[in-house]
Amino acid sequence: MPFTLPSRTPSGPRRRSLLAGAAGAGAAALLTGCSGSDSTSGTGGEGSSPAAVRARARAARDSERLARRYEAVLAAHPALSGRLTPLLAEVVRHAEAFGGGGRAAATPSGGSTEGSSAEPAVGASASPSPSVPASEKEARGELAAAERELADRRMKALLGVPGELARLLASVAAAGGAHAFLLTEDEK
Repeated sequence: MPFTLPSRTPSGPRRRSLLAGAAGAGAAALLTGCSGSDSTSGTGGEGSSPAAVRARARAARDSERLARRYEAVLAAHPALSGRLTPLLAEVVRHAEAFGGGGRAAATPSGGSTEGSSAEPAVGASASPSPSVPASEKEARGELAAAERELADRRMKALLGVPGELARLLASVAAAGGAHAFLLTEDEK
């Protein structure tokens, strides 16, 4: 007589069903988390508290400082322009998303963007030009370290800011982590 196992039907949902449901719920949460607000600058409504305004201004300044670091590395190592120019453009967009925009060299070609001519001296004189290591690898490493440090600071700031600003900070911090990875990844 052949040996057969008793057929036992699981009492709950199958593993695949749970994983598919969890993936769907996660996607739905991400989509609702990225919903837009009525305010284009994000300073209205819940984000207008003094702490939120300070956090937004600090995030814009930090992104502008990081953009200046990228520009200094590009000036010292023009061979890195293919790799750094897209990252610089993203950092400039991050500064603009936080309400910054007084950047003189906001375009990858070194020209100024529209609207930035009113305040180029404010961003440029806020801090001295950063020093750049002599080797390209060290310069990329310093940029990656700056991206990581800024991403960590932004993640810590999430608890003290309202919803929309927290989502923006989290998104930009994640982008900073990706930038750090791209900067340290050796070309293949």
